[in-house]
Amino acid sequence: MIRLYNGLVMPMVSDCSVAPGEVWTDGGKIAYAGPARDGELPAFEREIDLKGDLVMPGFKNAHAHSAMTFLRSYADDLPLQSWLFDKVFPLEARLTPEAVYAFTRLAILEYLAGGITASFDMYFYRDAYAQANIDSGFRTVICGALSAGDKISTAADDYKKYNSMGELISYLPGVHAEYTADEKLLRGMSELVHELKSPFWTHNSETKSEVDGCFERHGMSPTEYLDSLGLYDFGGGGYHCVWFSERDMDIFAEKQLWAVTCPASNAKLASGIAPLGRFKKRGIRLAVGTDGPASNNALDMFREMYLACVLQKLSHSDAAACPAEDVLMAACSGGARAMGLGSCDCLAEGKAADLAVISMSRPNMRPVHAIAKNLVYSGTRDCVRLTMVAGKILYENGEFFVGSDASGIYEEAEKYTKELIDRDD
Repeated sequence: MIRLYNGLVMPMVSDCSVAPGEVWTDGGKIAYAGPARDGELPAFEREIDLKGDLVMPGFKNAHAHSAMTFLRSYADDLPLQSWLFDKVFPLEARLTPEAVYAFTRLAILEYLAGGITASFDMYFYRDAYAQANIDSGFRTVICGALSAGDKISTAADDYKKYNSMGELISYLPGVHAEYTADEKLLRGMSELVHELKSPFWTHNSETKSEVDGCFERHGMSPTEYLDSLGLYDFGGGGYHCVWFSERDMDIFAEKQLWAVTCPASNAKLASGIAPLGRFKKRGIRLAVGTDGPASNNALDMFREMYLACVLQKLSHSDAAACPAEDVLMAACSGGARAMGLGSCDCLAEGKAADLAVISMSRPNMRPVHAIAKNLVYSGTRDCVRLTMVAGKILYENGEFFVGSDASGIYEEAEKYTKELIDRDD
C-alpha cells in the first residue's frame, strides 16, 4: 500500500471541489480517499508527504496518435489536406512495427511528465503500440482505424485480442474517418457494432472541406450519414467535432455521444474552433484530446485546457463562456468515461489508482483563490510532481520508472526517425 498524505484532494466524483485529506492505494486500486486519518493505520509500503500539494485523477487524453512523435515539427505550417496527403501519409507508409514501438514509448514519457494517465489512441501496428504501453505500465484504449480496403474481420479480431490483453489495454471499434472509408466498410462496421453492442468512434467534422465533401457524396453531414447507418446506436462519439450543424448537435445529444475537442491541433491547422459553449447548452458530453504530436505539437493537457476555455470566450465574444471547471472535468473524468474507463474517472474507494500530484509550491499556482482555475489558466506541466498508473508510480520529480532508461528511449526514437527521413530524402 502507498499513502499520500498531508495534502489537498480533488476527487472529481461530481465536481472540482477540493479539501484537505489523503489517498491510499492498494495494488492497482484506491483504498481510501478522504479526510486525514488518525489513530492506528495499516502498514504502508511507502508514505509520501504531499506537503500541501494536490492529488487528483490523472488527465485522460481522449484522442491521440501517439506514435506520430517522429513527425513533430517535420511538416509544420501547412493546411490540413496538404499536411496529410503530401507530407504525413507518404512518410507513415514507411513505418515499421519497431519504429512505432519506439515512437510510442517516447510519447508515453511526455504523457507521464504532464500528469496524463491514459490515452485513446488511433494508429498503425497496433501490436507494437500495445506492447509499448504494456512495457511502460501505461493505460491505453486502442481505437480501430479502418479505412477503405480494410476488412471488417480485422476489427472483430482486434476487439477480441486487445480486450483480453489485461488491465492496461482495451479496444473500441472505429474507422479513421468518413472520407477515408467507403459505404461497404461503414455498413460492415455497423453490423459489427450491433453484434458487439459497442460504441463507435471516428474523426468527425474536423474541417469544413470534410463536411462539404460528405454532403457532395451523401447529401448529409458526416454525423447524419454515420447515424443513418446505425453506427451510433450503441454510443461512442467523434474526434474534433468542429463544423457541427444544429442537426449534428441534436444527434449527439439524443444518442448521448461524446465530443472530443482538440483545440491546439485545430488552431494550428486552422481547422476551426469546436462550439463547446453550444455543446454545453445542449447537454453534449465533452472530453479533451491532444491529437497527434505532428499536428499539435505537444502532448500537453494543460495547454489543451487553456485553449479550450479561451478560444470559446473569443469565439462567443463572452468572457464568461466555458468555465474552467467544465473543461477540467472534461479533461479528467469526462475523458475516462468517453474511453470506457469508468473505473478511472475519479478518486474513490475501489476505483483505479490512476492519479497525478500537482505541486502547489510553484509560483504560477499561487495565490490559491480557486485551484481548478489555476490548473486550467496558469497550470503547466512542470507543476506535475508525480504520476501513478494502476497503483504504480511511473513518474516522480523528473524521473521515469517505465522499465527502460529515458535516454535510451530518446536515442531509439531519434534513430528510427533518422532512418525514415533519410529514406524520404
